[in-house]
Amino acid sequence: MADESTQSDEFAGRTALVTGGSRGIGRSTCVMLAKHGARVAINYTRDEEAAKTALGMVEETGAEGMIVRADVSSEGDVNRMATEVRSRLGPVDLLVNNAGIAKNQSHAELAFADWKRMFEVNVDGVFLATWAVKDEMIARGFGRIVNVASLAGIILKKDMIHYATTKAAVISMTRHCAEAFAPHNVRVNCVAPGLTDTDLAGSGNPGMIDRLIASTPMGRMALPGEMASVIRFLLSEDSSFVTGQTVVACGGRS
Repeated sequence: MADESTQSDEFAGRTALVTGGSRGIGRSTCVMLAKHGARVAINYTRDEEAAKTALGMVEETGAEGMIVRADVSSEGDVNRMATEVRSRLGPVDLLVNNAGIAKNQSHAELAFADWKRMFEVNVDGVFLATWAVKDEMIARGFGRIVNVASLAGIILKKDMIHYATTKAAVISMTRHCAEAFAPHNVRVNCVAPGLTDTDLAGSGNPGMIDRLIASTPMGRMALPGEMASVIRFLLSEDSSFVTGQTVVACGGRS
């Protein structure tokens, strides 16, 4: 399993922004980035206490960090967030688009308002955060972006038409942004996690969770730190010739 205790300076001098960074995969990613030398901006929407806890974990590593409240579906919020991070920590070098929502709904229950909100957060949020920082990355000739999609964007997920469609859109957006930004040394990649032990997964139907674990060859959920390790690889120079790719980390389910 991933060893979150390892420290290095591979991201020293870099500023990282993690959307949805207050818990789960986002929090583990913030701590990972801090342990590897980055200055870390932790985005959250509602739970300030969770964000402060994540910030405490970042600062315990000796790294500089900040929390910034913003709804990633709001262009005004996202642009303000980018300005605040730039002012406090410097221009964003490493962006992790992790913020997202999920909900199980049958087609009979799914209304346009549900569809629209899912896209606003899961797709518009990735677009807005990327567009808030990509021009500076291009001007500096350096940028690393990792989008967090889902296995649901690749395989069928019962009663998740809207969620799965948004995650497929993120995978496609990753490929197309990677091609557009590649001449400027801005790499864009994606991780598609399988079932991961987070609050979001815990809020689901327990019976469904048991069935998903049973269908996973490795026989368990992933730990958030295991996803953070994949994100670290995609942000680091260990993946210097990798762009436009989606790494599926699912314990063998796909």
